[in-house]
Amino acid sequence: MTPPQTTEYAPFYKGYIALIGQDDVLEKLSSNRKKTYYFFLSLPEEKADFAYAEGKWSVKEVLGHMIDTERIMCYRLLRFSRGDYHPLAGFNENFYSSKSNHTKCTLEDLADEFSALRKANLYLYQNLSPEQLKRKGTASNATVSVKALLYIIAGHELHHLKIIRERYL
Repeated sequence: MTPPQTTEYAPFYKGYIALIGQDDVLEKLSSNRKKTYYFFLSLPEEKADFAYAEGKWSVKEVLGHMIDTERIMCYRLLRFSRGDYHPLAGFNENFYSSKSNHTKCTLEDLADEFSALRKANLYLYQNLSPEQLKRKGTASNATVSVKALLYIIAGHELHHLKIIRERYL
């Protein structure tokens, strides 16, 4: 699968998609399920509630955000891949985080949730037809293709792992 064209997603997502480059996005999503799981399990428990600056999310909140975002992007992907083109609203990640219970969870529980979610989503991702991958819909007032959503999901994960490595550890 080749990366999506710039006409298949909003400019905001360019950085996420660039993180995947020419890699096989389905392989990346599959292999990173375990890599990301073990990465979070390897973190010391005292880092779980650490935030690198005032007003920034803790490590647990970042992982919770990754879970929320994958759910939302996968919902978009499901709708558009099935030919449901009703425009979908955006979401405010800070609002979602403030209304979650991620800080009350253990890092291990969140890592388990991420892994289980990705495992379930992979069944959908791996069974998309070439026709479904080309389908587009509107989310957050922008056009996005099903293929671009795969790249956005994978790139979003890599983006946040990079931030954790650089700013939290």
